Amino acid sequence: MIKKFDFHKFKSPYEKMKRAELGERLAKLQRLVKNKKIPVLIIIDGWESSGKGFVLNDLIRELDPRSYKVSVFDKPTDEENERSFLWRFWSKVPKKGDMAIFDRSFYFDIMNKISIEADELKRDIRDISTIEKQLHDDNTIIIKYFLHVKEKTQKERIDELTNHKYSELLVTDRDIQQNQNYKNYCKHFDNILKLSSFRYSPWNIISGEDLKNASKTILGMTIDLIQEGMERLEAKDNNNEGYIRGHDAKVKPLENVDLSLTIKQDYYESKLKKLQKEAQKIAYKMYAKGIPGIIVFEGMDASGKGGAIQRLTGFMDPRGYYVVPTSAPNETEKQHHYLWRFYRDHPAKGNIAIFDRSWYGRVLVERVEGFAKINEWVRAYEEINQMEKHLHNFGTFVLKFFIYIDKDEQLKRFRDRENEPDKEYKITDEDWRNRKKWDSYIEAMNEMLVRTDTDYAPWIIIEGQDKKYARIKVLQEFIKHAKNHFKI
Repeated sequence: MIKKFDFHKFKSPYEKMKRAELGERLAKLQRLVKNKKIPVLIIIDGWESSGKGFVLNDLIRELDPRSYKVSVFDKPTDEENERSFLWRFWSKVPKKGDMAIFDRSFYFDIMNKISIEADELKRDIRDISTIEKQLHDDNTIIIKYFLHVKEKTQKERIDELTNHKYSELLVTDRDIQQNQNYKNYCKHFDNILKLSSFRYSPWNIISGEDLKNASKTILGMTIDLIQEGMERLEAKDNNNEGYIRGHDAKVKPLENVDLSLTIKQDYYESKLKKLQKEAQKIAYKMYAKGIPGIIVFEGMDASGKGGAIQRLTGFMDPRGYYVVPTSAPNETEKQHHYLWRFYRDHPAKGNIAIFDRSWYGRVLVERVEGFAKINEWVRAYEEINQMEKHLHNFGTFVLKFFIYIDKDEQLKRFRDRENEPDKEYKITDEDWRNRKKWDSYIEAMNEMLVRTDTDYAPWIIIEGQDKKYARIKVLQEFIKHAKNHFKI
């Protein structure tokens, strides 16, 4: 892409236009995007000292600052290094109707790691492709620019910036290193751009030799690409045709669950503390080794998730784990991709995040209740698998429990809750409404268990009719899987 880029043939169709005029047109388009609640992500990447700051300032000059945000990505902070690669980017993606402008981006780490192994590079680009594809499918317009300059031009700009009174802020070792190894970096960048110029988010190579012309080009292209994106969204097929389920509904894992399994009280008491102490040791070892953990609990209403979580963490140090209770998304969360709110709670190295319900609401409650369109929840299986694979690539231990009880047992527990003053808060009108759709939920749960059960994030079905049995099995499975996966 850039290795064969011909600077002499680069001709901007916008060079006769005025930057102020283009800026005003973009500002009008910003207001339209705001009204239509379309998120826009603009990535400005390129060589160091190629003029990214210059074109970025022109890009935002006429925009309403209340509806855009510029994020500058440099070396990850200590906090960011403690979490998965994409964590810091998910927090900055635009909400509906806003523009997010990334000065550098997801590509910062791999572009500056010239010695990166081929397998690691492909893995990281696969992870990047998932966030861009997920945002694109969620109606985000993604525009990517790479600002390209000649070796000589880069050197002249570095020399000029070195004499600036704020040179320590404007020139870094990266600038100098890139220029001194220009040919190697050019080859490296070219490879990255080829691998990451996706159909849904292609790279646009812009000559940075003339910065005013580069600025006009980026302004003009941004206007055109946003308009094209809006046309695409208006023409998008919203009638849910063309979505192939690709699922064999005959496979129903919940039909094979033996709910007759029980244990006696004395066995429960003899086992519980021993298993809790072993779980405590594992949590300590995970902390010492810097292994992050995610444990998901899903299941029927009143299946005993809370009690199982309480027993699992009974002896664990509360400084090393936290529980994330998941409810319906609030208004802010609804303005983002549905995975956005869950990335915020991903654990740092050595910590364990326990989700009491989770992102699986997309293919359960949102599917059954109609809160998500069919095309949205159908693609969610792949999106969830991709997110969990990304976590696994980072070294996160991911384990998912599904606690199952039958319809009669649920009714009994609902009534018990209504009759006990200290448990009455646990039963809501929503629980009763959901119960009326039992068969639809069972269908959705079966499909979820089949389509998102992976080697790196397995589902463990827990027979929950006997609460004591369920609590012991959760502890046993946590201990077994932790030891098998991490040799601890």
